[in-house]
Amino acid sequence: MQTANPSDSSPAAPQCAEFSGFDGQHPPQQSLIDACVHCGFCLTTCPSYRVIGKETDSPRGRIYLMDAINKGDVPLSPTAVQHFDSCLGCLACTTACPSGVQYDQLIAAVRPQIARNHARSLPENLLRRLIFSLFPYPDRLRLLLAPLALYQGLRLPQLMARTGLLKRLSPNLGAMESLLPPVTPQCFQDNLPEVVPAQGERRYRVGMVLGCVQRVFFSGVNEATARVLSANGCEVVIPRSQGCCAALPAHQGESAQAAALARQMIDAFADTGVDYVIINAAGCGHTLKEYGHILQDDPDYRDRAIAFSAQVRDVQEFLAQVGLTAPLHPLSDRPLTVVYQDACHLIHGQKISLQPRQLLRQIPKVQVRDPIDAALCCGSAGVYNMLQPEVAEELGQMKVKNLVNTGAELIASSNPGCSLQIQRHLQQQGRALPLLHPITLLDKSIRAEKLTIS
Repeated sequence: MQTANPSDSSPAAPQCAEFSGFDGQHPPQQSLIDACVHCGFCLTTCPSYRVIGKETDSPRGRIYLMDAINKGDVPLSPTAVQHFDSCLGCLACTTACPSGVQYDQLIAAVRPQIARNHARSLPENLLRRLIFSLFPYPDRLRLLLAPLALYQGLRLPQLMARTGLLKRLSPNLGAMESLLPPVTPQCFQDNLPEVVPAQGERRYRVGMVLGCVQRVFFSGVNEATARVLSANGCEVVIPRSQGCCAALPAHQGESAQAAALARQMIDAFADTGVDYVIINAAGCGHTLKEYGHILQDDPDYRDRAIAFSAQVRDVQEFLAQVGLTAPLHPLSDRPLTVVYQDACHLIHGQKISLQPRQLLRQIPKVQVRDPIDAALCCGSAGVYNMLQPEVAEELGQMKVKNLVNTGAELIASSNPGCSLQIQRHLQQQGRALPLLHPITLLDKSIRAEKLTIS
């Protein structure tokens, strides 16, 4: 089995043009750059532009910059890198663009160029090594659970919040600490068997990806997902050898690490005979569907990667497609208002927006509301809220204000990063609004388990 080394990095390739700031290993395609007509429709949808207010921190501005670097007019300088780093990769601009500019492919090409050709400062490098050496590896995360539980038990997070000490020492570490979810006994081990049988007649045999942060800190969502799939006629296969989906390193240009993790995932499901591979986290799902791109230079895995991605379905996408067969029961004796929060890599990356709402509306007495600016990023964006905490802070405040202003009694969120970001800002704003994954709500409805909403 292939394993990932977080210190892996792709070798620098020859320069594609004499004065180009990008090397010859998949630089941004000039044809994709030229597709931009500079109309500006992307500006109001771009979260970094909304917060920073500079043209150079917008999709259009970054495309101008890519063009100039591609043509050798400007170098890949620290200033240029700063403008690329400010991009959340939320892909809202791809949804808004009337010309169909594939900005997702452009920024995905730039990130590895930066990783190979730009020398970051020592603090930046140390922070990134910490993130990429830790978060994609559940077993490593679990080694920290006991000290984290002690840290939380001594109420040190409250002290840090009051004094702002860690934030003053390092805004990045302060942001990371403030996002820590509660450590519970369920965090320490995987509780799902390798095969969960279908209830009643088997309709499908599906594989299930557990994720990394989801696997450790949101294991209840994984258990609910397995139960919902089983209750709707799916035999669920959960290979023990699976690892990270590669989303975190892929989104930050760590190409070698992302490729190694993608190979490991493909190998894990290779002989399972599943009809589909199911994922319940938005960012993971988008990356799983991009394996053909991540492994495009690997002749041994390229075709396997394309075939694997063709099997991948977000759990809500899958259930809406095949239909629910399990009876649903009310979650409350009275009507329950739920606001659905669109995760960027669902609505923009995978074009999945109606399906979660359709599923929620099938639960008796549930009313679904939408916030204003529903498609605006919450600021999580993988590890963006740790790398760019100031911009993420403002976006988180905006998102929570919009969700709360709907008057809903509960938030439904389909991505662990979004959930952590929103819960943090709910707490900061003194709001006690509960937040659950839509699949958790479906699970409770199937099991006729009532919610307690104060």
